[in-house]
Amino acid sequence: MKDISIDLNDLDINAIGSWPLPVRAAVIVVVCILVLVLGYFLDIKGQQQSLGRAEAQELQLKQDFETKWKKAVNLDAYKRQMKEMQKSFGTMLRQLPSKTEIDDLLVDISQTGLASGINFKLFKPGKEVQKDFYAEFPIEMEMTGDYHRFGRFVSGIAALPRIVTLHDISIKRNNNHSKDGKNNLTMRIIAKTYRYLDENEIAHLRAIKNKNRKGRRR
Repeated sequence: MKDISIDLNDLDINAIGSWPLPVRAAVIVVVCILVLVLGYFLDIKGQQQSLGRAEAQELQLKQDFETKWKKAVNLDAYKRQMKEMQKSFGTMLRQLPSKTEIDDLLVDISQTGLASGINFKLFKPGKEVQKDFYAEFPIEMEMTGDYHRFGRFVSGIAALPRIVTLHDISIKRNNNHSKDGKNNLTMRIIAKTYRYLDENEIAHLRAIKNKNRKGRRR
């Protein structure tokens, strides 16, 4: 058998063509492997990353399309719901008294209490607090009666055509009981009614808020 042992030191890099066939074949294989490895890291890997980003973008676009498609399908339902909300909001807005109706509403609350058989010890309208599009008007009240009369008063307040909410309710027993037992309890309560702000008031309120924001930024 022919001896094919080769001393690598005897190979001349400038005369590759004269190298033995097994050596040239081995070099070609090594070079191909290096090209494939470098190609993967320099090109294929980058393409895979780009493909991954494209797939994620495709998924997001599909989700956006499904969301918009559902909205488009339910557009008529959304429009009907919006009209119902506007109608409901208009109804609630009409339940808010105007500035000129506040005094009449205070009279209605007072008369509701008297009609329920309670006795007012305190009926003190507070200072109006303006919100975004409405104003809050608190009324501090203290009254004597029993549970039944207090219940009739609360029911009467709920039946008023204007919105009145009750807060911070506290009831305690009186030290001096009445003979008939009808005024043996004292109830303290804060009633709040609301009125809508007209366009001039809303504009003025927004101007004050904007001025305060600018002042805090300085």
